[in-house]
Amino acid sequence: MRTKIAVFALVPIIAASLSAEARNQDVRDAIVKIYTVHNRPNYYNPWATDGPRRSTGSGTVISGRRILTNGHVVSDQTFIQIRRNGEAKRYQARLLAVSHEADLALLTVDDDAFFEGIEPVDFGELPNTQQEVLVYGFPLGGDTLSITKGVLSRIEHQTYVHSSCTFLAGQIDAAINPGNSGGPVIVDDRIVGVVMQGNAGAENIGYMVPVAIVQHFFDDIDDGEYAGFPSLGVVLQEMENPSLKSRHRLTEKQTGVLITRILPGSPAAGELQVGDVVRSVAGHDVADDATVEFRPRQRTSVSYYVQERQVGETIDVGVWRDGEPLMLNLSLDRSMRKDWLIQAEEFDIRPTYYIYGGVVFCPLTKNLLREWGAHWFNKAPKELVAMLSNNFPLEDRDEIVIVLKVLAADVNQGYHNISNWAVDEVNGVKIRNLLHLIDLIEVDSDSPYMEFKSEVGQMIVLDREKVAGTQDGILALYGIDEDRSPDLSDADPPVNAVEYGEEG
Repeated sequence: MRTKIAVFALVPIIAASLSAEARNQDVRDAIVKIYTVHNRPNYYNPWATDGPRRSTGSGTVISGRRILTNGHVVSDQTFIQIRRNGEAKRYQARLLAVSHEADLALLTVDDDAFFEGIEPVDFGELPNTQQEVLVYGFPLGGDTLSITKGVLSRIEHQTYVHSSCTFLAGQIDAAINPGNSGGPVIVDDRIVGVVMQGNAGAENIGYMVPVAIVQHFFDDIDDGEYAGFPSLGVVLQEMENPSLKSRHRLTEKQTGVLITRILPGSPAAGELQVGDVVRSVAGHDVADDATVEFRPRQRTSVSYYVQERQVGETIDVGVWRDGEPLMLNLSLDRSMRKDWLIQAEEFDIRPTYYIYGGVVFCPLTKNLLREWGAHWFNKAPKELVAMLSNNFPLEDRDEIVIVLKVLAADVNQGYHNISNWAVDEVNGVKIRNLLHLIDLIEVDSDSPYMEFKSEVGQMIVLDREKVAGTQDGILALYGIDEDRSPDLSDADPPVNAVEYGEEG
């Protein structure tokens, strides 16, 4: 049974004592309530949005006139206001930086009066398990600041619901409610984490973004740009089976994980090989279950020491190849988001689409799949969901392009019921991505037809001349301003077929 995770935050279940209130007066002054107006894009009608909606969250004033909160508190924002603890006035805020991967964001307020009398909260060290923590925020059910006590019960890699990425996270035994998202987790008046989500399938389980991930975010944006988290670009298999280890010439005492796939263009490409056994990362031994020790007697995913680095840095990887040890120094020169064929959740951007003869083309993304609701995994078209099981880019394909829908018109008669249909070829040429599809459509050709084919041979054939005569009318009929999304209008001219490595 799949565990349901909700993007909520911790809510107090007991009141703080008077002595605790006195000790933490300065911390309370730095906790703020965030009011956000969101306007989420509609990925099934990618030229439109769902319209404004409102939410609240929590945040903390830190150094540099900044407010730290969650990325999901301000995702797809159009207007943000912040209210100080114990005050009625709201101040307009603006977004400084965001990591939707790590569910973190920084805001600021331009009005100097907002920061008067606030002592910014500093950061502490990652606490030990079983250590008591305090959680601050503004959960639903009231409008005043709440404080709850909890215990940090475990620290390990967890999936961040907002982004579907897996990073180090801290688990806290506290109840969960909306509204407290982005609030700080405090030890000795210092921030040790940011509350991000709860487990709706269990009681009193919540998760925080630990201070180490927060600091990685700060270091990343120090140059004014956000690069994200790096990846080696390999697919690994655990090696707990003795026969598997023996097959790769490892003794019972030797440990590691097997490389089963290397992603094109990744740091591992041309350096590591399928069949290599990764035995160490950044000088730390890798266990057969794909974990590393990051603190005494505490283990987490092997990706920990890779994610600790910034994009552009290097890392030592010790491998076992053909029965011999080998040490390589790899350049982590690209973000982990390049590891996916079907892009994970994205925010603060408009969907990509292209319309030709009323046929709406777009990339297959997690954002689109989520248009089927909270239970999209069971409700979205099975043939699209199934593609997530092998969600890795290929040498000749870095994006899945689908026919999202067909805007009914005379030129596309007979295709009106086609939707969510993956395109494999255009006029006999296998496509790499949406830009390649557009190039094949718009390049000069002697063929009077455009032929789109799926992997199972289904076809859509359109008459070029008829499309040219009806394209503007179709867009006007459906109230669509442009035949493509702004990112495609602003993109560099499409490369031609030869540059994609095709003959002719």
